[in-house]
Amino acid sequence: MSRPGGADPDCDVLIVGAGLVGLALAPALAELGLGVALADRAPIRMPADPGGDADWDARVYAISPGSAAFLHRVGAWQMLPPERIAPVEAMRVAGDAGATLDFSAYDLGERALAWIVEERALRSVLVPRVHEAGVAMHAPRSVASLTWSRDAATVRFGDGSAVTARLVVAADGLRSPLRAAAGVGATMLPYGHTAVVANFRCERAHHGRARQWFRGDGSILAWLPLPGRRISIVWSAPEALARELLGLEPAALAARVAAAGGGALGELACVTPAAGFPLALMRVHSPIAHRLALAGDAAHGVHPLAGQGVNLGFGDAEALTAVLRERGPVDDAGAGVLLERYARHRVEPVRAMQAVTDGLWQVFGATAPWLRTARNFGMAAIDGLPLAKRLLAQSALR
Repeated sequence: MSRPGGADPDCDVLIVGAGLVGLALAPALAELGLGVALADRAPIRMPADPGGDADWDARVYAISPGSAAFLHRVGAWQMLPPERIAPVEAMRVAGDAGATLDFSAYDLGERALAWIVEERALRSVLVPRVHEAGVAMHAPRSVASLTWSRDAATVRFGDGSAVTARLVVAADGLRSPLRAAAGVGATMLPYGHTAVVANFRCERAHHGRARQWFRGDGSILAWLPLPGRRISIVWSAPEALARELLGLEPAALAARVAAAGGGALGELACVTPAAGFPLALMRVHSPIAHRLALAGDAAHGVHPLAGQGVNLGFGDAEALTAVLRERGPVDDAGAGVLLERYARHRVEPVRAMQAVTDGLWQVFGATAPWLRTARNFGMAAIDGLPLAKRLLAQSALR
């Protein structure tokens, strides 16, 4: 929307939401010569320096090689302290009737299947890149309204200030206020599960191996390697089990997690309190609207069993950056033709990942005895077919 008096918009792109996706997208777009602004309801600042066992962030992400490459191009990945990164060099997935499925980075010709990194560590390298790129900051400010004209969009904040941009990127979370303001429909399907997360010290070394169990009670437990003899866990549990786990004292929780993993790493000891996050599948009716692009959790929600939520978000950022880099003579960052290209880039990868993660959850959440036999037989069959296993891994890697 043009400013009063017909002045130009304040910027080419306004990104609302300074989570990891918004923080990575901002410098990527600024390096294209675009005028970029970033807004968030909270201050955009460096997290406190981590130190000691008790200061490990319970929020960790499995960063795929494709996402790591994008973050490297942004200038952030290479700045991460090596002591805060753990490569996943192998992974074992176990069914609820003894079947197993093993993946190896070596077999796939990769350095790692993924890298486990704390949210805080990623933020600590992305925030400086935002400042270095000259991105304008509007924080802490909460969005009050979104309006449009033919040529621009205006986001007005609760304090009465406003920013007008050719393109607004909604990276403001699963329940995105901007998505709702734009009238973009979304279907939310709760799983009735809560992800219980916590970090632990291990008696034995994990050797860079991630582990995941599809359990007979319908829950899914994942152990992710952290640097040193530490792991992070994500236990997708039905509500009653999640409440029970979250109510346990640290020593009892550690014993419960160790037992659920068959004592694979010996005794465990909690290093962070357990936290719970409700899980839902979220599908948007469109990733774009007039002068609006959705990115990150505002654009999709998936079950965490494949660890691909944040990677889909970085994929959004990378795709939008590529579209605007290759825009040719189109100098309007919010032009409809560019937004349509972005949508085409993202619709199929997101749908495919949602189909895989939701399908796995549906199959392993069912309790019918015949299905239990069939799903474990399927896992064992795939494990014996190297080509099928490689194809299954490639989409997650890239």
